[in-house]
Amino acid sequence: MFQKKLKQQQIVVKQSLPITPHELVYDNLSLLTAGLDEVGRGCLAGPVVAGAVILPDTISIDGLADSKTISSNRRYILAKKIYETAISWGIGVVWPKEIDEINILQASLKAMAHAATVLKTFPELLLIDGNKAIPQKFFIQFGWNFLPIQHSIIKGDASIPAISAASIIAKTFRDTLMSKLDKRYPQYNFSKNKGYGSKTHREILQKIGPSPIHRMTFKGVTSH
Repeated sequence: MFQKKLKQQQIVVKQSLPITPHELVYDNLSLLTAGLDEVGRGCLAGPVVAGAVILPDTISIDGLADSKTISSNRRYILAKKIYETAISWGIGVVWPKEIDEINILQASLKAMAHAATVLKTFPELLLIDGNKAIPQKFFIQFGWNFLPIQHSIIKGDASIPAISAASIIAKTFRDTLMSKLDKRYPQYNFSKNKGYGSKTHREILQKIGPSPIHRMTFKGVTSH
C-alpha cells in the first residue's frame, strides 16, 4: 500500500513545510529521509559537488548548520562526526566540461541525484536545499527506476539537520579535492581560493588564462 502511494506521487515539491528535525510524516508514515545540498555552484573552476545524508532519529550532532557559516576546521570536525553517525551518506560530482554543456543549475541537480543514488540505504523522501526538484531523468541515468518523494526547502541548510550535514560533507569533500587539484595547477592557487572568483584568482586568469578545469561558459572566465 505504501509503495503504491509513492508510485502515484513520485515527486512532490513544496517550498514551506511543517518539518520536525529528523523526519517528516507523510500519510501517517515516518519516511526514511535524506537531506541533499550542493556546493561550488558559483565557482569559476572545479566541479559542483553534492552531498546526501540520512541521519538516525535517535542521535543528534551538535553544531550542524549551513556549511558557509562554519569555520573550515569546524567543518572537518563535523564531517568526521557525520560519517561516523549517519545511517548512510553519498557524494555526487559533476565536472566543468559537463557544467558547460548542461548549465550550472542542471549540473547542480544532477550532482544531487548522483549523491542520492550512491546512498547504501534507499531513502523514501528527499529534503533538498533550495526551491527546485531534481528531474527524474537524472535519477534514471544513475539507475533508479523507483523514485523517492521530493520536498524542496528554501534555506534548508540552515534549518534541517540532514541538509546541513549534506552541505558540510559536500563542502569538505570539495575543498579537499580543490587542494589536490592545486598540486596539478599550482599557478591558480586553488588550495586557497577553492575555485571561487576572488580578486587574485581573476587577476591570475587575466595574466595566464584558464586551466582545463575552469568553467569556460562562466563570465568570470570567458571575459579574460
